[in-house]
Amino acid sequence: MKAVSELFIRSKPFIAVIFLQFGLAGMDILTKMALNEGMSNYVFVVYRHAVATLAIAPFAIILDKKIRPKMTLKIFTKLVLLSILEPVIDQNLYSIGLKYTTATFAAAMCNILPAITFIMAWIFRLEKVKLTSIRSQAKIIGTIATVAGAMIMTLVQGPVIELFWTKGNSSHESQSGGLNLSHAIKGSLMITIGCFSWAAFMILQAITLRTYPAELSLTAWICLLGTAEGAIVAMVMERGKAAVWAIKWDTKFLAAVYSGIFCSGLAYYIQGVIMKDRGPVFVTAFNPLSMVIVAILSSFILREQMNLGRVLGAVVIVLGLYIVLWGKSKDQKSPSTDEQAIPTQETTHGNKIDKENLGQTIIHISPSRGTTVTKDERI
Repeated sequence: MKAVSELFIRSKPFIAVIFLQFGLAGMDILTKMALNEGMSNYVFVVYRHAVATLAIAPFAIILDKKIRPKMTLKIFTKLVLLSILEPVIDQNLYSIGLKYTTATFAAAMCNILPAITFIMAWIFRLEKVKLTSIRSQAKIIGTIATVAGAMIMTLVQGPVIELFWTKGNSSHESQSGGLNLSHAIKGSLMITIGCFSWAAFMILQAITLRTYPAELSLTAWICLLGTAEGAIVAMVMERGKAAVWAIKWDTKFLAAVYSGIFCSGLAYYIQGVIMKDRGPVFVTAFNPLSMVIVAILSSFILREQMNLGRVLGAVVIVLGLYIVLWGKSKDQKSPSTDEQAIPTQETTHGNKIDKENLGQTIIHISPSRGTTVTKDERI
């Protein structure tokens, strides 16, 4: 029984991220349906985060009461920046890209996120790269592969892959794989820029949790500020169009509620909890699963057809992604320079050299948990 309990504890991060990917896949389908029905992407983002705020705030107020740190100007500035990066910039650009493309295409393009995160970490010196190291070479090759895969998906079409449940779709849009080259380029640019914003959000969220380790409260603040900032953007972009704010009991309402509760509320919280132990790269490693789920569901629900270029591009992206992750896993297994032993002290007595056994105290610091473990070792 104890072994089963330990196995469950070790499996919780994997179960959580897989659950997260299924939920995100559902969001892609519902969001595409709502956008196809004419819903404004700017208004959708506002409603989504308003629902998330209402769903998460009561739990944050009650459950985080004892662990919520005091709000400071520095922390609040980070919260504002977080709410701009993901709820405003990423979500709006992703929704626009989804309008121009298909749910499957958008989900596949998001697989470049880990590579973008790696590049940003390298630029800001958060990621060490040594060209002579096989780990660094793997990360560089994997990053290039993910970018190449995204370009293949965008520029290469090829023949349509007929699935038995999509046969009979004879429209021009279906036969072209659901989008033309012009829309594919526009959509991919929007989604790629959104992924840059998303990567910055993930890194900043992990940093913010070190000084504000209340995941529910952090999520509530991001959603609340994102609602206010998104409303300003929506009023500017949709000025003079009061009708776009109207919502009924239809797919648009379902998409806003589902995305708000699951993808802006639970998703931000689950990401924060997992990142404290496993880091942001672990969270993004399961993105290809969402792509597979979306591809299957969209072919049933939205009657989308896939072409050969899109499939090949997705395969290249996935391969590149896991090459990057392999390099990252090797980084985590490499010994830290902080734990290298201090050289033994030598004392000379005439012609005889004695090596003294010195007691060495090593302090291991875990940034993710904020704890220190002290261990005495004899050298």
